[in-house]
Amino acid sequence: MSTPIDLGRPVSGDVIDLILEDHRRFEGLLRDLRDSTSDRDAVRRALAALHVAHAEAEEKHVYPQLRRKDAISEHEAEHGEEEHAEGHEAMLAVLELKGTDTQAFDDAVEELAKVLNHHLTEEELTILNPAREEVREKVRADLGEAFATERNAQLDADCGNIDNVRRIVEAAEREGLLDDEGEDSEG
Repeated sequence: MSTPIDLGRPVSGDVIDLILEDHRRFEGLLRDLRDSTSDRDAVRRALAALHVAHAEAEEKHVYPQLRRKDAISEHEAEHGEEEHAEGHEAMLAVLELKGTDTQAFDDAVEELAKVLNHHLTEEELTILNPAREEVREKVRADLGEAFATERNAQLDADCGNIDNVRRIVEAAEREGLLDDEGEDSEG
């Protein structure tokens, strides 16, 4: 049995700082997932849990509040949700592979890294920067507590298990969040 990976258990803080801490965790987990000497199975399970918990907390609390505060547009929030769905889909591909020492695994990890790194960069530029500039510290602190509470509840509920990730991807497909058509034609 592998050693559990610490994903942090924040309970409060500025929501921007909490999100950025998770972004750095994503980058570290992706590095470990690429490392053939690491416990890749444990890493992919930890990464799946963090990805789902983080995305659910953002979509339930952060994006709606930032829209209400006019810090981000409806389009930016929807685009963030689409990118979460793409990340879940890429994560599912990694989870579904039997072994972690195959070319198929390496290819799936490469695709996951591409999707996640794109989202982290875009979110930091188009969502977190406006939140820093447009949203008062008190609101960001309240939002941080809501984000952390939801994130931790998701982790406690084993949100990253393959069946849940599969359910999330299927729901995203039904909702049209994973529509590949016109992806590059967005303005």
